[in-house]
Amino acid sequence: MVMIGSGLAAASPAAAGGVDPTEPTPGPCAYTPTPEEPAARPVPLPPDPRHTPSRGTVDVLLRTNLGPIPLVLDRAEAPCTVQSFLHLVRYRFYNRTSCHRLTAYPTLKVLQCGDPTGTGEGGPGYRYKDELPTDLPPAPTDPTGARRVYARGVLAMANAGPDTNGSQFFLVYGDSALRPNYTIFGTTTTAGLHTLDLVAAGGVTPTPEDPAPVDGPPALPTRIRVAQIQH
Repeated sequence: MVMIGSGLAAASPAAAGGVDPTEPTPGPCAYTPTPEEPAARPVPLPPDPRHTPSRGTVDVLLRTNLGPIPLVLDRAEAPCTVQSFLHLVRYRFYNRTSCHRLTAYPTLKVLQCGDPTGTGEGGPGYRYKDELPTDLPPAPTDPTGARRVYARGVLAMANAGPDTNGSQFFLVYGDSALRPNYTIFGTTTTAGLHTLDLVAAGGVTPTPEDPAPVDGPPALPTRIRVAQIQH
């Protein structure tokens, strides 16, 4: 299971552009402030139009210190998630952030990013509903059939339970077995996989207690310098 601390908090009234920052947005995505946990960086609630764009793809480039990670976001697969992610990119929420978690289990190979605090506890000041996949193949490593294959190259949201999506996301660098509880909203390209493979080859940062960990900060610090929508 991908564990997340998604630090969520309310946007300020000024930042929200007149939208009540204590209430969910009125559209179908219902982005919901969570004032109990302060936002990692100030950002208003996303737009929530009645007709949320649900067709086509959008290209986003993560420029990291270790190489590019191009993303292809799929509006049809997860319209509310794509809308939120693009909103955070426009507000430079992901700029100058670290990817704080690398996993190297035989059945879980992901790089997790999207928290400006770098702790795994930070988020954008709101949460929103899951848009879960329904057609993933069963994981061959799970005889119970409960886990599904999140394939190499998948881009998905991390969460702290049902309907707690915020800003943190994970990139799958090797086929992984997970319960289908994580919204898939796009993929990375071959160039992005090259960068992910570089990060994965560096392994997880060792500690005195665990000289060969399989879960923790990547040994090759991975920083998103800039996230940009490609037009």
